[in-house]
Amino acid sequence: MRYSRMARTTVVFAAAVLAVSLAGCSDSGGKDSEDKPETGGGGKANTAEMTIAMVTHSGQGDTFWDIVKNGAETASAKDNVKLLYTNDDKADGQAQLVEQAINQKVDGIIVTLAKPDAMKAAVQKAVAAGIPVVSINSGSQFSKEFGALAHFGQEEGVAGEAVGEQLNKDGRKKAVCVIHEQGNVSLEERCAGVAKTFSGEVENLQVEGTDRPGVEAAVEAKLTASKDIDAVVTLNADIASASIKAKEAAGSGAEVATFDLNSDVVARMEKKEVAFAVDQQPYLQGYLAVDELWLYKQNLNIIGGGRPVLTGPAIVTAEQAPDLKKLTDNATR
Repeated sequence: MRYSRMARTTVVFAAAVLAVSLAGCSDSGGKDSEDKPETGGGGKANTAEMTIAMVTHSGQGDTFWDIVKNGAETASAKDNVKLLYTNDDKADGQAQLVEQAINQKVDGIIVTLAKPDAMKAAVQKAVAAGIPVVSINSGSQFSKEFGALAHFGQEEGVAGEAVGEQLNKDGRKKAVCVIHEQGNVSLEERCAGVAKTFSGEVENLQVEGTDRPGVEAAVEAKLTASKDIDAVVTLNADIASASIKAKEAAGSGAEVATFDLNSDVVARMEKKEVAFAVDQQPYLQGYLAVDELWLYKQNLNIIGGGRPVLTGPAIVTAEQAPDLKKLTDNATR
């Protein structure tokens, strides 16, 4: 069907008017736009600043928690959040930090539940005060019970099972699982998971993770006394580095495998000093926890529908190391 010149002009004009009208409705002004959270320049949320406290169970100088914090800070910058990061490797101290956050009347709290019995009352007090709480990393099975909105992390037992299966593939027969923090339920679950699927023998070794020379001495003594140990499983990237030194001092041929990534572990995988690592993506744990609290405040969203949101595990080997090097150097993986 052919249009006259005048008819075509009318159609084009009408279409232009409609487009402008629609743009005016959707881009700015009106009740709909006023009700929706907006983003300002550079991708930063154009919402009122909110304050979130992140309270972890880690000590100072732990590269894993540097990555968690980095993820939380990145999300905070995007969401117009003031992030208050504190940590204490003593359970009572961590609970007191949560109490302080409650007294500061923060808009949300992120916690770890490595020692859930010590944290239960403080988390429940925050929830009773109307402060939304999100848990990360450890204690996923206690998160909902304590009243947290969501949990971001890996199922530690499942992650341990993946390690046991990988040790079987590597042909290992006897492993020592190094627990670097006494009473940490997540670490115990990891070693239990290894024992569940590993067809060989697993023995746990308790060390004090904050005492690096003590860790090296304990692992060296164990490998010297038990020459048949052919695998050392560490539950922390920094403990892996200490165990490699201990292995060399003991003259052991055991392979070292570890939970968690950092730039040192990736470099050691490239050099075949670490056989494999379990990545639980700590950057995501910090990032998603902040995003969840922002989304809940703005839109009452709950990520995961009350179930833990899994950020791992993934087995990483030397094959993936080159691709991960830049990311670990940037403290995002």
